[in-house]
Amino acid sequence: MKIKDYCEEERPREKLLLQGVKVLSNAELIAILLRTGTGSKNVIEIAQELLKASGGKLSVLAKMSVEKLCECPGIAQTKAATLIAAIELGRRSIENQQRGESINTPKKAMEAVLSKFLGLDHEECWVLYLDRSNRKISLDRASSGGMYETIIDHKSIARLAIEKRANGIILFHNHPDGDPEPGTNDIKSTEFLKQMLKAFDISLIDHVIMGQSCYYSFADQTRYHF
Repeated sequence: MKIKDYCEEERPREKLLLQGVKVLSNAELIAILLRTGTGSKNVIEIAQELLKASGGKLSVLAKMSVEKLCECPGIAQTKAATLIAAIELGRRSIENQQRGESINTPKKAMEAVLSKFLGLDHEECWVLYLDRSNRKISLDRASSGGMYETIIDHKSIARLAIEKRANGIILFHNHPDGDPEPGTNDIKSTEFLKQMLKAFDISLIDHVIMGQSCYYSFADQTRYHF
């Protein structure tokens, strides 16, 4: 069925205008960006195929390259570029909102780095350097590793914290298997870095482990969902 054959309140663009953006499914939102379908599939069906190709996860879709998007039938470079641009605008919008804000809760910390970990199939370590008011100085990737481990260079992190005149840092790494519970090495590494930074009067405010739709905060010793 072609989109023009849908009743007006079921067409994605008209539905948005009549009922608001919140009522639209992910497929319908993507369909608005894609605009047109093909001779054999309407634009909603193409959007559904695209979601299927990403396992139904927007986090995976957000990491797909132009080449990967174009593997989906009905997606050419122009449509792929539109999707990537929309995703990037969303990411920048979040970063702009966070700029100048005090990052003083595990939730705010998680939101500050979420886009860096979406769709990763390997471990990475990132460090958020903060001033005395817990505002972001910079967010830097410290390392990238394999499926089960990444090296945390404590000396390098401490050196950069001193160079950036940070008052505190928040350490992040991910568990690609989705379970954010800290292991023995995570606990030992966190305590080692905490004591190293303390010698320079710098606080390790938190160590956040990112999982699949959840994260663990060492500061609160609690698992949260997002």
